[in-house]
Amino acid sequence: MIQPSRIYLAVAPIDLRCGIDRLLVLVQSVFGRDAFDGAAYVFRNRSGTRIKLVLGDATGVWLCVRRLQQGTFRWPRPGESLYEIDAQQFEWLCKGVDWQRLCASTKDLAHTL
Repeated sequence: MIQPSRIYLAVAPIDLRCGIDRLLVLVQSVFGRDAFDGAAYVFRNRSGTRIKLVLGDATGVWLCVRRLQQGTFRWPRPGESLYEIDAQQFEWLCKGVDWQRLCASTKDLAHTL
């Protein structure tokens, strides 16, 4: 079972033809993170139609790929190189839902209560 300690989105798109080893190098060299820290790192292609998730821990490495049947994945705007999201936001992201808009409306609702 995949249960990441944290979930990070790599904001800039990459060439998703790369495999596990190249993604682990990106996590370490570009983001300065320990690729085997139990966190999930999610990358997207330029068109936003596919994502790859790499997760390394003390036991091994997971590599998962997801493609939507239609539409694109909603992604944060350029700024930071990594963007942290929670498990609920990741679930919405994987379904192709605009998770940023849902999060904003949820915060507004909580603020009004």
